[in-house]
Amino acid sequence: MRKLQYWLLAISCLLLAVGCARMGSPDGGWYDDDPPRVLGSNPADKATGVKSKKVTIYFDEYIKLADPTQNVIVSPPQIEMPEIAAKGKKIVVELKDSLKPDMTYTIDFSDAISDNNEDNPMGNYTFTFSTGEQTDTLEVSGTVVSAENLDPVSGILVGLYSDLADSAFRTKPLLRVARTDANGHFVIKGVADGEYRIYALQDADGNYKFTQKSEMIAFSHDTYKPTVKPDMRQDTIWRDELHIDSIKQVHYMHFYPDDIVLTAFQETQTDRYLLKTERKDADRIQIFFSYGNEQLPVIHGLNFNSDDAFIVESSAKKDSITYWLRDTLLVNQDTLSFEMTYLMTDSLGALVSKTDTIEALAKTPYAKRQKALQKEYDSWFKQQEKKRKREEPYDSIYPVKPLDVRFDVPQAMDPNRSISITLPTPPASIDTAGIHLYTKIDTLWYRADYEFRQRANQLRSYEVIADWQPGSEYSFEVDSAAIVDIYGLASKPFKQGIKVKTLDDYATLFMDISGYADSAAVVVQLIDKGDKVVAVSRMESDHTASFYYVKPGTYFVRAFVDRNNNGVWDTGNYDADEQAESVYYYSREIETKAKFDITLSWNLLEKPLNQQKPSALVKKKATKQKKQMNRNADRAAQLGIQYVKKN
Repeated sequence: MRKLQYWLLAISCLLLAVGCARMGSPDGGWYDDDPPRVLGSNPADKATGVKSKKVTIYFDEYIKLADPTQNVIVSPPQIEMPEIAAKGKKIVVELKDSLKPDMTYTIDFSDAISDNNEDNPMGNYTFTFSTGEQTDTLEVSGTVVSAENLDPVSGILVGLYSDLADSAFRTKPLLRVARTDANGHFVIKGVADGEYRIYALQDADGNYKFTQKSEMIAFSHDTYKPTVKPDMRQDTIWRDELHIDSIKQVHYMHFYPDDIVLTAFQETQTDRYLLKTERKDADRIQIFFSYGNEQLPVIHGLNFNSDDAFIVESSAKKDSITYWLRDTLLVNQDTLSFEMTYLMTDSLGALVSKTDTIEALAKTPYAKRQKALQKEYDSWFKQQEKKRKREEPYDSIYPVKPLDVRFDVPQAMDPNRSISITLPTPPASIDTAGIHLYTKIDTLWYRADYEFRQRANQLRSYEVIADWQPGSEYSFEVDSAAIVDIYGLASKPFKQGIKVKTLDDYATLFMDISGYADSAAVVVQLIDKGDKVVAVSRMESDHTASFYYVKPGTYFVRAFVDRNNNGVWDTGNYDADEQAESVYYYSREIETKAKFDITLSWNLLEKPLNQQKPSALVKKKATKQKKQMNRNADRAAQLGIQYVKKN
């Protein structure tokens, strides 16, 4: 009898050991794919009359909480950051702000909760309680996209105000908030009955209101009254990645509105202050401001005579200015001291005059530059001496370096292109008589007409414009010393043959545009796969935009309403009640082929803004999407049996 008991005990231990091995081993047991489950909480979920600022949520297993500072949102927003931590099988949230009376609080954990061992995500989870007699349960949802390019804006706060005045966004913290996910989607929960305005805010200072121009914002004058009604959806149950197990009809409560689209923008930074002054190259002093102004700085030399000492070159926005030194004696002077008087923004936002004393120190001292020049000369002299001793032709005069002009002249020219000429330094003279364009007719070369002009707001950039005839040959030639800079350096001769492509090399694209008023100025842009502009056309009075000489390939089309007719997209301004200029995308890619004309119809308002941009162009913030693991189903398929997941 005792021997039988020993045998039974041994067999039981063996079965227990085998069973334990199967539960976790990769060679045959079932995996733990179950996410954590909430066992209870203190206070209870959806409890009313809560007075404690501490919330403890209990789970059936050890859990972890990913980056609670970013992933967990408490609403109404907390000015003092709450303490949120996972502790074993529980999460503890301690609010630091005083609880508001008759207020519903939501703690939205998003998908940040998972089990500690297998990292099974719990899924989106929100805890709710109320300090009043009832819990508000309405929801508002939608999407935030960039006003400039309709990309989803991730991680931005979206909030509601019951105060419908414009000033609320400036003076009061948001009433209820959520944060957008990687797709720009948001859900604001725990909303009470009422009428609201909605805003988005990239809250830089943590006060939940718009106080800094650097903060990205979105606003709308529309008001929303949240509602809910019963609805039904169809949920697809997948047996595996390829096979559908069943389709279930699920009844649920549908919250409205659920399709809000906000376009977020950042206001132009108009505060003006000096960023830096530098003299990387001895022949120029560069000055950088945070924002431009038509009134350029005034410079008064302290250790040099600044009268007529400079040629001034400024950027198009007047926010960076280059002072080219005319005199080589000043170029050779290592330190230039001067007073600079310029406009800057004071604490009240007004432009005031300020004078700074600046020492512009050449990055490379004069002695070091001379040493480098001497080294170059010595190397050249040795080469010439070797040639002389070998009785080979040699130079006895050290050659002067030519002006390094950059000519952008393609051998295969598009008919709508121009020739670009860029100088390294400001010119003293340009002899256009020394610039020639010839065209080949039959076998003979003839002079061709062209226009030589300086590019707008660019001191050292020029272009040659001609009526390029498709299929024709040209020769672009520049004589020696046709261009001389302020330091006496002259350009060397240049010659480049040009063959203009034929019309058979291109496609033509016409966009027939609708959905906008006749008086609107719409700029239409042809863009490539990198969302970069390839060509631009304005919508004509007949609502068409035309693109000629389009190279074969894949393109997309974007448009914006040019409110001020300046040809560039402009951002918005909250205080001036100006939205950013509206941007639209043609929702499909366009394939162009040589010799083909394409005409497409485009209703700018046919789709909501968050659905317009083709997926190939959408830039999303990289995030690791958590999903439920299904390893047991894979294991069951290997064993040839059906696996039914426990609920």
